[in-house]
Amino acid sequence: MAALSRSIVVMFDALPPFARRVDVLLAGVVLLGLLWAALAPVQGGSRERLVTIPAGTSALLAAGGRDDGLPSAITLTLGVDDVLLLKNADRVAQQFGPVALAPGEQFRLPFEQAGEYPVAASAWADHRFTVKVVEWPAPGWERLSWRVAALIQALRYLPRQAPNR
Repeated sequence: MAALSRSIVVMFDALPPFARRVDVLLAGVVLLGLLWAALAPVQGGSRERLVTIPAGTSALLAAGGRDDGLPSAITLTLGVDDVLLLKNADRVAQQFGPVALAPGEQFRLPFEQAGEYPVAASAWADHRFTVKVVEWPAPGWERLSWRVAALIQALRYLPRQAPNR
C-alpha cells in the first residue's frame, strides 16, 4: 500500500506546476459543489410533479404493447413537490384510482404524509402505479443523496422528442 501511495506522489510530482494547480483547483470546485448539494436549502418553483399519459397509450396497450414513457413509480417530497398532477393526453378516458380522467383533463392529487401509495391505473401496462412520498431531506448526506436521486429520476424520464429537421 505504501508503494502505491509513493508512486502516486511521484506521478503528481512529475506533472508540470501548471497541471498541479489545475488538478487542485478542479478538486476544490468538485468539493465545493458537493458541499453545496449537501447543505443548500431545498427549493422548488412548483409543488406539482406532472405525469402525462401520452396520446395513443390505450391503443398501444390494447395491441399488447407497453408504454415505457410512463414511470411505474414516482417519488415525491413533502414541502417540495408533494402534489401529483396527472394529465390525460390520450383520446380515451383513463382511470386513476377512483377518478376517471376524460381526454384532455388533468387531476391534482396532494399528499400530506410520507408513505408508499399504490394506485390502480388503467394507462399502465400492469395497471399499477406507485407514489412514494418521502420527508423533507435533512442537511448533509441525506440531502445529497436526495438530490442525486432526484437528478437520476429526472434524467430517466426525460420526454422523448424527435430531432428537428
